[in-house]
Amino acid sequence: MPQSPQQQIEELRQTIDGHIRLYYVEAAPEISDIAFDRLLKRLEKLEAKHPECAVADSPTRKVGGEPISGFQTVQHRLPMLSIDNVYDQQSLREFDTRLCKSLDIDQLEYTVEYKIDGVAVALVYERGQLTQALTRGDGRQGDDITHNALTLRGVPLRLHAQAFPEILEVRGEAFISNTDFARLNAQQQQSGNDPFSNPRNTTAGALKLLDPQQCAARKVRFLAHGLGYVEGTQYADYIAFLDAIRNMGMPVTPGTRSAQGITAAIRYADQLVEGMHALDFEVDGIVLKANRLADREALGRTSKSPRWLIAYKWERYEAVTRCSNITIQVGKTGALTPVAQLEPVEIAGTVVARASLHNRDELQRLGIRVGDWVVVEKAGKIIPHVVRVEEHRRDGSEQTFDFPEACPECGTQVVQDEGGVYVRCPNARCPAQIRETVGFFASRAAMDIEGLGTKLIAQLHAAGLLDSLAAIYQLHTHRETLLTMERLGQKSVDNLLQGIEASKQRPLWRLLTGLNIRNVGSSIARVLDERFGTVDQIAAQSEEHLAEVDEIGPIIAGTVHTFFTSPDGTDLIGALRAAGVHLGTPRPEEPEDNASGRIFEGRSLVVTGTLEHFKRDEIKELIRSHGGRAAGSVSSKTDIVVAGKNAGSKLAKAQQLGIPVLTEEALLAAVQSGQLPDAVSESLAATAAPAAADDATPDAQPPPAE
Repeated sequence: MPQSPQQQIEELRQTIDGHIRLYYVEAAPEISDIAFDRLLKRLEKLEAKHPECAVADSPTRKVGGEPISGFQTVQHRLPMLSIDNVYDQQSLREFDTRLCKSLDIDQLEYTVEYKIDGVAVALVYERGQLTQALTRGDGRQGDDITHNALTLRGVPLRLHAQAFPEILEVRGEAFISNTDFARLNAQQQQSGNDPFSNPRNTTAGALKLLDPQQCAARKVRFLAHGLGYVEGTQYADYIAFLDAIRNMGMPVTPGTRSAQGITAAIRYADQLVEGMHALDFEVDGIVLKANRLADREALGRTSKSPRWLIAYKWERYEAVTRCSNITIQVGKTGALTPVAQLEPVEIAGTVVARASLHNRDELQRLGIRVGDWVVVEKAGKIIPHVVRVEEHRRDGSEQTFDFPEACPECGTQVVQDEGGVYVRCPNARCPAQIRETVGFFASRAAMDIEGLGTKLIAQLHAAGLLDSLAAIYQLHTHRETLLTMERLGQKSVDNLLQGIEASKQRPLWRLLTGLNIRNVGSSIARVLDERFGTVDQIAAQSEEHLAEVDEIGPIIAGTVHTFFTSPDGTDLIGALRAAGVHLGTPRPEEPEDNASGRIFEGRSLVVTGTLEHFKRDEIKELIRSHGGRAAGSVSSKTDIVVAGKNAGSKLAKAQQLGIPVLTEEALLAAVQSGQLPDAVSESLAATAAPAAADDATPDAQPPPAE
């Protein structure tokens, strides 16, 4: 039986809504933009033919309605205040000290997220339907831009959930992506109009247009990053709120994550900064917020801004220059990195002549060609990167760049990481990889070998004296040859050999850093050093045991285990051992009479909240000394959670998963008595039996995702 027009329209709406969610919320589109536009056009025609089937939240309303006569000013239910700024990490720590002192706690749980350089917007949903959208205005009242908000990409007209608050105000940022901005300016040129100045000003102008169809044409997007007025529900913390609205179909700022304490927050902020090049929108800082909403309420606000958040900002500098060439650099892991060679331009007091394009996907996203005019940004001390191409300035002389299918250094066919973005040369003997590997090994970040710089490494490699890391420690046997080489006198040779000899006594973590193990930087190297003490102990661990180490996980465990069990890895360690390189110091073994006190043997424990009797490192050491593993996050693999005061999302997740919880006092009592509380023992026993049964049952359900 053929479908009725109503059924066709409803099915088409659901299909389009599904693709909108995949694109804007999940960032995993399944169809092309052209295919999506065809679906939307088909729906428009059906709705025009059957106006009796029209609904307020149809996806076709995203293309804009009738123009309005003017803007109405509306009072915010809750003020939209500004954010205080800091410009260095010391100021961040001072901010943290103030907050912890005010709350009388040792450590505060933060969320860390990008600060999008766009226009603040508040969206109000009543019973799941979008009813109003306001600009920030003066913070107390803003302009009603509902007619334009209906066109914002990523804004659901109706929340997609079984249940939602009676009133929910979601705050976030309206912005135009760099890709869309470049296309808009190209269209401006084709129309004979002046180009727009920058994405932020163009966004602000779009939201103030009286005709929503004109706003829709500028392709303004929305990402949520704040909670406003709410009726009908409560959220324990900000992360829970973001999870809830994401499930309702609302896109949130990518990369937002919680961090326990200011040190962890700063560490993650640095990771976000390093990943900025992959973003397709402008960013002017990182925002740190208290995660728990109860902490926010206790901290309060000033007349200008909330006390519970801060923006970590930097001065942004931009310049426009021409890309004169694109070259390929082969790194120490074999990754092929495209590099834009630029006509020199001064940015923030330094001359910039090149900028990494990072990987093949980034190269394609930017659509950069040799000869293009590009916008280059340098934010604070961050390495310059290409923001976008000025497509409207093309004159037809630009040349496309074809990413190589073979390594430009050794000619080996390149391969792409499975599930990743990097294209690599798989030849471990590739000259470029060897030079880069030796250079990093000798750098200050690793073995700190004085005198062994980039130019000398290239010279020694060309002479056949430096074809591996182990060859560094054989250079003393070629002293006479070294003395005959260009730019190497007796003093420089003696200094080089002394630097190599001194490096043999570096701490183990420095050696691990320099070994070029995938995913192992200095922080992970320190974790491995502190946990195992020697290379032999690390090499003796199974992949599963390595994965259980806090901060390691299965991906890093896999690369570490592969290195130490591979022929190349074992040969290299053997050569370094023979050369007298320090391979670590064994950790003291636990006394045999302590075995009976290992009440957490084989158990994974997570500590959360503010502690009264221990510092964080002390309680983790207590857990380890009694056979347990101190993990950083709660998952289905967690056995016990130790909760101090003000425990937040980790405690909530433990309760949701039915994981037993101990207070500090209960933990101390268990350690002193050598026995876990009966309720905890019973809970652990109850979960152990089904787990064994599941292993034996082919159709068993997998554990909940972490």
